[in-house]
Amino acid sequence: MSVLTVDQVSIGFGGVVALDDVTLEIPPAEIRGIIGPNGAGKTTLLNVICGINRPDRGDVRLDGASLIGLKPSRIAAKGLGRTFQTARLFRGLTVLENMMVGLHLETRSGLFGAAFSSRAMRAEERELAERARRSLEFVGFAHLAELPGAALSFGQSRIVEIARTLIHEPKVVLLDEPAVGLSLNRSAELDRLLRRIRDERGVTLVMIEHVIRLVMEVSDRVTVLSYGRNIAEGRPADIRENPEVITAYLGRALDARRAAS
Repeated sequence: MSVLTVDQVSIGFGGVVALDDVTLEIPPAEIRGIIGPNGAGKTTLLNVICGINRPDRGDVRLDGASLIGLKPSRIAAKGLGRTFQTARLFRGLTVLENMMVGLHLETRSGLFGAAFSSRAMRAEERELAERARRSLEFVGFAHLAELPGAALSFGQSRIVEIARTLIHEPKVVLLDEPAVGLSLNRSAELDRLLRRIRDERGVTLVMIEHVIRLVMEVSDRVTVLSYGRNIAEGRPADIRENPEVITAYLGRALDARRAAS
């Protein structure tokens, strides 16, 4: 049974079709790579899944329940996390405080308890901080907890943002270009981290990525979009050899790499 289903989703903006009858069936604990040329509709697909954009047609289901019409916060509460192309950390907060942003929505003490710093509120703060520290420890960043967000490198910020999604124990995490701007060493660390999230946490990862090496090495299956449509889906080895994919995307990427060298 699929944990995440995208069923014949279509959406357009100002007469331009961004997604055209896109369908995905993604099982639990799978890493699904989403690739395609610029303008293929990849980020729009993630935005539809997490509720930022509402499709013109089609449905999105998490564990069989439709997400259409729900606010992003409600969708997140149902077990779907999301990262973005640029890390969204507050530079003036510590790494631990950045990790705790959003957790206060889960507190039980309420406004009165927060205003008067009640014993229950302080206990909850300690509980939230401990959850945040465990998530940092999972990604190997426990030693950075008290540093300000401004002190992190670009690569460290990307990893912290992924760690922040794990606090809520999601079923699915959407990753929008997690390797962009990373060095080869950081990219290798990301590869290992994504595998651990899948294997140790049982989380399904849906990853948009232009770093083809990472996609092909870490993904269980790869979906290819071109001009808003699915043109191929399969194991990485099959995608590498697919003539339509080579024509639509991989060939362009190779040509660009040769031109740059």
